[in-house]
Amino acid sequence: MTDFSQVTAAPGPDLLTPDNCAVLFVDHQPQMFFGTGSGDRTAIINAATGLAKAAKVFDVPVVLSTVAAESFSGPIMPQLSAVFPDQQVIDRTSMNAWEDVPFVEAVKATGRKKLVIAGLWTEVCVVLPALSAIAQGYEVYVVTDASGGVSPQAHEHAVQRMVQGGAIPVTWVQVLLELQRDWARTETYVPVTEVVKEHGGAYGLGLVYAQAVMGEHAAG
Repeated sequence: MTDFSQVTAAPGPDLLTPDNCAVLFVDHQPQMFFGTGSGDRTAIINAATGLAKAAKVFDVPVVLSTVAAESFSGPIMPQLSAVFPDQQVIDRTSMNAWEDVPFVEAVKATGRKKLVIAGLWTEVCVVLPALSAIAQGYEVYVVTDASGGVSPQAHEHAVQRMVQGGAIPVTWVQVLLELQRDWARTETYVPVTEVVKEHGGAYGLGLVYAQAVMGEHAAG
């Protein structure tokens, strides 16, 4: 039974905060996009960029990784490089990033237990490190709209497999707003609303309208 005397106005421990999570971008590369058929590729690029900017706004640690960048897949997408121009990109040969020592060491160096993962393809380069990280005690949040697979079924089944393994599916806007959580947090209010206006589609356009009609402090 619930002891109502212990109920307080406080966030639950499962929520993402700027201090408890890291964001991992895995294989957002041209060759991987060429083979992505689970959804609109432009939408995936937009979601991944929005997620990157969300991490940047809240100073969340980020790990960027590619696979066979010089021999097959090409460089990480320029939108991510633009957000993190000084960030080292860890290139691998392994499809499972969690079998790559530099990648795992970079994750460990963040000191964060909650890992927010997005990548291509969902059924390979996302599911493999996600399940591997869970097996070693990490909490994994998979950003489904910033990820893509070779077909709708491949993406959907990979997400299902990760959920069954303990991962939590989220979207990039969900991550952004969970990190903000309170529009009274003025230090990040403007940057967050700018990300929404740039990458939030109809939500962002609605925010543009609200601010034009009600003023710049219209809540998101």
